[in-house]
Amino acid sequence: MKPLSARVEAVPASVTATMMQKGREMAAAGLDVINLAGGEPDFDTPQHIQEASCQAIHAGDTHYPPSHGKPELLEAIVAKHARDNGLHLSPDQLLVTPGAKWAIYAALAAILNPGDEVLLLEPAWVSYAPMVQLNGGVPVHVSLPREENFRVSQALLREHVTPRAKAMLVNNPTNPTGRVLDQEEIDAIAAVAQEFDLFVISDEIYEKIRYDGAIHRCLAAQPGMGERTVTVNGLSKSYAMTGWRLGWLAAPLPVARLARRYQTQSVTCAPSFVQTAAVTALNGPQECVAEMVAAYDVRRRFLLDAVQEIPGLESGPIQGAFYLFARFTETDKSSLEIANILLEQALIATTPGIAFGQAGEGYVRFSFATDMASLEKTVERLARIVPRL
Repeated sequence: MKPLSARVEAVPASVTATMMQKGREMAAAGLDVINLAGGEPDFDTPQHIQEASCQAIHAGDTHYPPSHGKPELLEAIVAKHARDNGLHLSPDQLLVTPGAKWAIYAALAAILNPGDEVLLLEPAWVSYAPMVQLNGGVPVHVSLPREENFRVSQALLREHVTPRAKAMLVNNPTNPTGRVLDQEEIDAIAAVAQEFDLFVISDEIYEKIRYDGAIHRCLAAQPGMGERTVTVNGLSKSYAMTGWRLGWLAAPLPVARLARRYQTQSVTCAPSFVQTAAVTALNGPQECVAEMVAAYDVRRRFLLDAVQEIPGLESGPIQGAFYLFARFTETDKSSLEIANILLEQALIATTPGIAFGQAGEGYVRFSFATDMASLEKTVERLARIVPRL
């Protein structure tokens, strides 16, 4: 057999997916595993969105839609960005995708040439670096300082810009740290992007999941950034629609055109009846989102209080998303060793911090997108095992 793809071979499997699967297998074997490894809301998709999809299917909305998105959904996305973000778009700047992850992939495919560098702000979601590599780019790991709670600064960004730098990938609110970037950090990203003529891919999938009055600032709406920013968003997290696979990108016209072309030659489109449901999600009542965020907030407060009571654990504030990124302060074990011990001895499936880059070493990510009973058991088990690490 001739050699297989060296590019794909060089990409690691998702640590999050691996830990989730281990937890599932142990649970299938009869063990009481609490699976907090993934970013999966425990809520069902709101009923009015479900009904819109079912009605669409029964009405025969099961054929190929336009590859870039149904007109009514494009208009709903335009209205959402104007309403929520002060970002004024035209429909031809949009591409509807089967999941926000594919929107990032399509954006990278449209922007990168072989060897182009992409700055990743770490700790960074586990799939960013592999997606850059699979598109022929080179990830440049910008380790944010833990002593400053992973704060972004102009000086640090400039240190990592080389003549091959092409883009920066930003996640706000942030997975895994739960930070929401403040105006000074947004200004730093904008200043460096404009100074060095970089594209910015802004992953804003957790936009609606924020706490304590944290303000979400859309990068593309900042002065001078519309012409160089690709905004990625979707319905998975805010509307508990992970399995529906519906996302989008909003981009400068040249990028949008290439991303659309790329989609026609790859996944073709997002499902038609899912797009119909997405119109209902965006244009319909939003109380469902507020109710889910309120439930996450109760869980967030519970975990932050619990961390303060367990010696050897600490966490910064959680301003957005639904993750506790806890630092294990009284052990010399690696984050992967800690995660394996938590799974094997405490039956808690988590994601080790090293999966998010070197800046995450010493930390473990716990998703709190699960029920309170499971989180209460998690805290009880952590209180027993952390002192033994």
